Amino acid sequence: MDFSQMLACSLILSRIDYCNAVLHGAPSGTIHKLQRVQNNATRIVHQAPRRSHAHPLLKELHWLSVEQRISYKLAVFTFKIRYTAAPSYLSQHIKARSGTRSLRSSSIPFLEVPFRRTSIGKRSFSCAAPATWNSLPLAIINCDTLSAFKSRLKTHLFNIAYSLLPVPPVPLEPRHYGALQMHYYYRHGVTAFFSIGFQ
Repeated sequence: MDFSQMLACSLILSRIDYCNAVLHGAPSGTIHKLQRVQNNATRIVHQAPRRSHAHPLLKELHWLSVEQRISYKLAVFTFKIRYTAAPSYLSQHIKARSGTRSLRSSSIPFLEVPFRRTSIGKRSFSCAAPATWNSLPLAIINCDTLSAFKSRLKTHLFNIAYSLLPVPPVPLEPRHYGALQMHYYYRHGVTAFFSIGFQ
């Protein structure tokens, strides 16, 4: 890491990341303001022109976008709460999903997402953290160590941010696992989200 990149990480990115978990679900205008700061920082590191496109510069530096950094912070918080001695004022907001029937999906460590009517309520930690956790692939949420979780999480978010879509898994037979529904969402390139419905 050269001197300019080290300064950018210590003076700019550290402030962008400070308490950024509270910005989950914030209006796009708020996120865009922080993203412009990060874009200008990457231009300074690369000594690129002011009007140059920041997306490939961010990818070259392996910097996650502001939105992905928020998801990263929430997911790491949730992992620490689940597997470490977290304070009670945090752990009381995280509950494992409980089902009324014994299904194959019950063995997956998903979390309960409480219902909230308002958008402000959905931005609360008790909703945002479980929702972010449940959106992660099983290969990430089943990690045993924090270092492995962080490594796989950053790779996953990097692939989403820069449209490096991984190869989807082979669909399972419907007679074993019920209806397999695939929903594709396109945002900043092609990304995919797979939800499995069990009958």
